[in-house]
Parts: sequence; structure tokens; C-alpha cells
Amino acid sequence: MTSAASDTEKSPSFEWTWGSSTSSGYCSDEEPDSEFEQYFTAKTSFFPKTRKANVTAKVKQDEQIEWGKQELTTADFQEKVKEYNAQINSNLFMNMNKDGSYTGFIKVQFKLARPVSVPPTKKGGSDAGARRAVGVKRRTSFYLPKDASKHLHISSRTSAREVIEALLKKFTVVDNPGKFALFERSERHDQVYVRKVSDNECPLRLRLCAGPNEKILSFVLKENETGEVNWHAFSMPELKNFLRILQREEEEHVKQIVQRYALARTKMQDALAGSTPG
Repeated sequence: MTSAASDTEKSPSFEWTWGSSTSSGYCSDEEPDSEFEQYFTAKTSFFPKTRKANVTAKVKQDEQIEWGKQELTTADFQEKVKEYNAQINSNLFMNMNKDGSYTGFIKVQFKLARPVSVPPTKKGGSDAGARRAVGVKRRTSFYLPKDASKHLHISSRTSAREVIEALLKKFTVVDNPGKFALFERSERHDQVYVRKVSDNECPLRLRLCAGPNEKILSFVLKENETGEVNWHAFSMPELKNFLRILQREEEEHVKQIVQRYALARTKMQDALAGSTPG
């Protein structure tokens, strides 16, 4: 292969696709009364509301998809690359390399429920110099549009963890990559199957074996929900921000409970006042 091809394999290229021009929220670091990072937290909740079950599409977690475990030879991969390229209607082809590896494109959809953090815009002035002098770290956090997606050019040897790190680096997201995970999604027999892709799996191999049909296989970037929150992965300002959120939600729950009992007490007192002894 040419040197250009090898450079492409080492440096993944990106194509940003927007389905909507409106993001869910934005927060700047220009708040003068805080020495910590500023976070937009209107949608962040420790107690998410219960969602109604979707009767038309049943979601099953951790369904193992067999094409990722297929044992294939170099000749098999060459044949599959030809079959794959014959099925697509765009220029997002896969290409074989002399060493038996291959390069191609995967599309990753963003389904993030929490905001991501990026470095603040650099601005001059004495105020900015003073912040650097005291070592205060500031970030800008915002919500990515839920219908956003990105095409990523990778190698067959690129792991899922490397895909996540490349996506975050592209957008200068400073959050810990361990907070995110890559999932594969497929639709079969009127059901939706979702499986977490392990860090050492190669997404392009899954894409090749499944074919280009997005219904058969698509990739989704989500928060890494392990069942337990890895608090050590968060920075000190983030943890303090979570505590503020938790306190506000606790106060709101207490307020609702007090109002509920006060209303019940009022109704019982009215009932007692209107009843005749007998």
C-alpha cells in the first residue's frame, strides 16, 4: 500500500453528521463567583424518572452476536471486503492492506445522558493570568445533541477503547474515557438487541462481518453503566457538583412529602369537622 494509506491507518479521520443544530444545553466558565468548574446540571439527576415500557421494540441487554466470534482467514477477509464494498451506495469503502489488515469506516451514534466537558476558550487579560497563577482549572460543559453521529476511519486492529479515546480527543473532551463505553445495537425479529463491546474488541471487524446494514449492526457511544458508580473517575469539582445536585433533589423530595402529608391532614380535619357525632 502507499504511504498515504498507512498514514490514514495511523491517524483516524472523522466526519461529523448533525441531525439537529440545537444542543440540549450549554454552560460557560465565565461565572465570576465560583472557583470551581461550572457545570450545566438541569438534566442531571440521581433519581431518573421511570420511563414507560416500549411495547413495539423490546430491548435485550448483553445479547451475544455470533459474527464477532467467527474464525476467518486472510482469504475470507478479502472475500468479505469485496462483498461489503458491493453492498454500499457511498464512497465509504473498505480496503485491504498487504499485511492482511484492512481499513474502513464505522458510524458511531451519540446517546449521552450527561454533559461532556471541554477546555474553556482561551482569552487574554489579567483575569485569565490570575486564574493560571492560582492553578484554578475551569471547563466548559454542554450536552451533545442526542441525534448526533460521526463517521470514523479506522483499522481492523483498532480496539473499541481506542475508538472511544479518538472520539473524545477529536472534540477535546477532557472527561475520563473510562466514563464511556461503546455498544453495538441490532434489530432482529422485531426486537432490539444491545450489547456492550469489550475494550479489546475491534469494531471494524464487527462491521465487516455484519455488513453495511445499520439495522443489522450499529454502534452507539453511551455512558459506561457498570451498575456501580466509579466515583474515583470523577474530579473534585465534579464530585462537589454532584453533592449539590443530590442536596437539591433531597430538599425537593422532602418538600413534596411534607406537602403530601399536609394535604392529607387537611382533608382528614375537614372530614372530622363536617361529621356529626353519633
